[in-house]
Amino acid sequence: MQPHDLNRRQMAGQRIIAGFQGTGFNADLKHLIRDLCVGGIILFSRNIESRAQLRQLTADARDYAKDCGQAPLFVAVDQEGGSVARLKAPEFTEFGDAADFSGKIDAARFARITAAELSDSGINMDMAPVMDVADPGIESVMARRAFGTNAGYVAEIGTEIINGLQRNRIMAVAKHFPGIGRTTLDSHLDLPDLNTPVQSLQARDLVPFQAAIKADAAGIMLSHIRYGAFDRHWPASLSAAVAERLLRAEMGYNGLVMTDDLEMGAVEKHYGMETMISRIMAAGIDIALICHSMDKIRTAAQIFKQTIKDENQHRRQAESVSRIFSAKRRYLL
Repeated sequence: MQPHDLNRRQMAGQRIIAGFQGTGFNADLKHLIRDLCVGGIILFSRNIESRAQLRQLTADARDYAKDCGQAPLFVAVDQEGGSVARLKAPEFTEFGDAADFSGKIDAARFARITAAELSDSGINMDMAPVMDVADPGIESVMARRAFGTNAGYVAEIGTEIINGLQRNRIMAVAKHFPGIGRTTLDSHLDLPDLNTPVQSLQARDLVPFQAAIKADAAGIMLSHIRYGAFDRHWPASLSAAVAERLLRAEMGYNGLVMTDDLEMGAVEKHYGMETMISRIMAAGIDIALICHSMDKIRTAAQIFKQTIKDENQHRRQAESVSRIFSAKRRYLL
C-alpha cells in the first residue's frame, strides 16, 4: 500500500494514534483498525497483564490490520523508565528515574534492554526519550523525568537512547518540544504559560531537540505549553509557529511531529476537538494522540476526513501521510 492508494477515510485515520480499553483483542480495537483506519495504537498499564498476553495482543492487532488491507500499525508505549514506564517488573526490566542516570553507559544499557523487550512484545515505538532540561531554580514538573539541568548533558544522554532504540528498529519519539523543564503547572491538569525570552529557550531548551534532529529521531512530540516567545495564542501542540516555522523551517526537522494526548487538561479544558484538529492540520502536525475516549477518537477521525475536501488541506494531509508512510517503510516493513 502506498499513500496515493488511500481513500479519504484511510488518510484521516493514519493521522491518529489511539488508546483503547482492555487487555485482549476486542471490538474496540477492531473498530479502530477496520472502521477508523487508525495509524497506530498506544498501550498503557491498563492494557498489560503479562509479556505473553501483550505479545498476543499486539500480534492480533497487527494481523488484523493486515487482514483489513490497512497499513502496518504504529504500536507505541511510554517506556521512559522511572515513574513513567508501562511495562513493569517482574516480567520487564525496571529502571530508575532519568535524573538518576549516571551517564552514557546507563543510557546505552537502557536503550539496549528496552529495545529488546519492546520488540519481543510487538511494540515498535517508544514515546521516549524526554529531552526537557529541568530548571534547578523551581519545582519543575520534570525534575525526576529529565536527565538533568545541563542542556549539553541532556542532549548527550538523549541521543544515546535515540540511537540505541532506533539501531534496534524501535522508533524513538523525543519530547516535549520545545521543552517543559521550566514549568511548574502540570499540563495534565491545565494549560501552562511560559514567557521565557527566545534567546534563553534557544540557549538551553532547544539544544537537546536540535541534537535529537541530528540523531534522526523518528518522531518529536509537542508539549501542551503556550510559549509567549513563539506564539501568544496557541499551545505548542496546536501552533503553526512552533511546529511548522520553528521545528520544521528553522530547525530543519523532517520526521514525524505529533501532539501529546489531546485529552489532557491543558487543551481539553480550553478547546473543542474540532478546533484542535483544525489547528493540527493548519500547523502541519502529522499525528494526533488521543489516549482514552472512543467518542473523541471517532470525532477526530471524522473531522480529519471532512477537512480533506479542501484542496489546500488535502495537499497538507498528503504531506503528513507521506511522512507517516516513510517512517512505516523504514521501521515496519
